[in-house]
Parts: sequence; C-alpha cells; structure tokens
Amino acid sequence: MELMYQGKTKDVYQLSDGNYLLQFKDDMTGADGVFDPGSNEVGLTVEGAGRAGLALTKFFFEKLKEEGIQTHYIHGDIEKATMTVKPAKVFGKGLEVICRYRAVGSFLRRYGAYVQEGEKLEGFVEVTLKDDERGDPPISKDALAMLGLLSEEEYEKIKSLTVQIAEVVKGQLVKRDLDLYDIKFEFGRDTQTGEILLIDEISGGNMRAYKGKKPVEPLELEEIMLNQ
Repeated sequence: MELMYQGKTKDVYQLSDGNYLLQFKDDMTGADGVFDPGSNEVGLTVEGAGRAGLALTKFFFEKLKEEGIQTHYIHGDIEKATMTVKPAKVFGKGLEVICRYRAVGSFLRRYGAYVQEGEKLEGFVEVTLKDDERGDPPISKDALAMLGLLSEEEYEKIKSLTVQIAEVVKGQLVKRDLDLYDIKFEFGRDTQTGEILLIDEISGGNMRAYKGKKPVEPLELEEIMLNQ
C-alpha cells in the first residue's frame, strides 16, 4: 500500500484494489493538553485513542447502513486501528459540516453577544472550509456555489444528510443518557458513482457530548457507548 496523506489524527494509504486504508492515531486535537474537537492542532496524545475512535466510528457507520445512509465505510479492524473505505473525492480542499444543538465552542466565541452558553440551537447546520492557515472559516451556500465547490442542490443534499446523520447519532447517545451538543462531519463524492457520501469518521474526536452539565471525553464516550 502507498502512503497518500498524513493527517493530524489519521494517515491515509491507497490499497492495491483501489480502496483506501485509514490508520487511526492516538493523537487528538486540542491545545495545552486539553481536548477540543474544533481545534486545528494536535493538542495531546492518549494511548488507545485511535482504537477507541475507530470502534465508535464502526459502530455509528454500521447504524447508518441499517438506516440506508450511504458512507465510504467498508470494514474496520479494531486491533490494528485501521478502516478500509471506498475512494471518494472531497469538495475543493475539503469541507467540514457541523450540526449544532447547543451554543458552545467556536459558535459561542463568534456569536456570544447574541446567545448564552449552552443555549439550544435546534440542529443548526454550518459549513466551514478545511483550511488550518485561515482558521477553518465558515462559508455560506452562495459563496460555495460562486467558488464552484458545491452547487446549491448539492449544498441542500449535504445539509439534509447532516441533519439526518446527526439525529441518528443523537438518538444513540440519548439511549445512554447523553446529550449531543455538536458534531462535525465530512462528505465527498464516490469516485465511481459520483454519489455524495459521508466520509472520515464519527467518534468522540469530532463531537461534543455531555452527561448532565459535564463534558464526556472521547475515550469515556467510547466506553459508555460500547460497553453499557
């Protein structure tokens, strides 16, 4: 297999059959040793974080398959912390799509003059450009279309999928008495069919989950979701 890309939390390899292998790392985003799913930098390394992230990703992708939602997922090997996926092309240099149920993180930092911390947002969808240098700036539907990254129809498709997928995740968390505050997704086009797919991962590393008023750390989330 050939190394294609080294990311902050995963490395990507191309396999001989045309599929890709994602190698999950124990690195987590954040700053000064504190986890933050919205950060652009690796802030800490926690032993077992890669396997935990993959285990939860596998759990959620298989739930989405039951719901008939298309993803790039093929197979996950928890012991090796690897996931085999279908090839997909990202939009531009990559987009992140956030579904927000509570005012926290970057949303609160930007709009804190108009919203209280933890205030309900009813599944607000926000798109940002993957651009570490510019701090992953938010971008509107009109700007996405103008720059040729997404058509208006593709934007609405992704927005609809984001809400649908977030509701599946939220529903699974509710079963464990957990609240989903926000979650970040990535999408791409299946290189063979052109269909829009959910790609990347669904783990504690790309969501904020709370139990009561207390945030749940990624490894704790995996423990709660898969062992209770």
